[in-house]
Amino acid sequence: MQALTAPAGGRERNAAVLPLPAFSDNYIWAIVRDGQAAVVDPGEAGPVLRFLDQQGLKLRAILLTHHHADHVGGVLELSRIEGITVYGPAREKLPRCDVRLAEGDRVTLPELDLDLTVLDVPGHTAGHIAYAGRAAGVEHALFCGDTLFAGGCGRLFEGTAAQMFDSLEKFSALPADTKVFCAHEYTLANLRWASAVEPANRDLHTWHLRAQQLRADGHPTLPSTIGQERATNPFLRTQQPDVAQAAASWAGRHQNTPVEVFASLREWKNDFK
Repeated sequence: MQALTAPAGGRERNAAVLPLPAFSDNYIWAIVRDGQAAVVDPGEAGPVLRFLDQQGLKLRAILLTHHHADHVGGVLELSRIEGITVYGPAREKLPRCDVRLAEGDRVTLPELDLDLTVLDVPGHTAGHIAYAGRAAGVEHALFCGDTLFAGGCGRLFEGTAAQMFDSLEKFSALPADTKVFCAHEYTLANLRWASAVEPANRDLHTWHLRAQQLRADGHPTLPSTIGQERATNPFLRTQQPDVAQAAASWAGRHQNTPVEVFASLREWKNDFK
């Protein structure tokens, strides 16, 4: 298990945001400071309970982004811990939710140096939310669940292409140094697809090589940053001529708007092997 040391640029020597692997490719994010912790999207309880025990931490809060089982499956077991608060989207059915949140709400936990603003980001699910702000020494953090991935975005299970496009635009407007704590290790597969969309993108080529090395060495590729996603993720680059042309070529028709480009890219990614 990783030692609790502050991220680069962090304020606290005993503060960190750490990935807890779950299932085959999920990450539960642990926000830790001064012997206390919050976790984001605990799809299973075991990794969290082991981490708390090994590090001697007290769980104070659970933050949920959406209702899918691989993000909420551990909530009821973790709820046996006395004194925790569960935060989650106002418009989704959850195993437990003490504080229901919508865009503009804030989650403030001073003991974790945590001050996060809620964003409504429908698309993957109808009521999906994200949390953006400061957490455990990270000045600009984004906990985005399954809305944004490194090099990709979530499938449209309950929302529309227009909704997901608007959700991603909210993320793209965040500061470039915002660390993107997404919930799955999908990076290599996403970057293979992104390279098919934009083969001449040098930033993408460099990132793909670095991500391959990270995985070969057994390290997560996450967090990404908003700046990196703007430079390499086709879903955030729908207005780039090369991306729009690639989407049009794949779809076999002209793309009139960035939303149409996005919709074609999402269909392309759905079928990409």
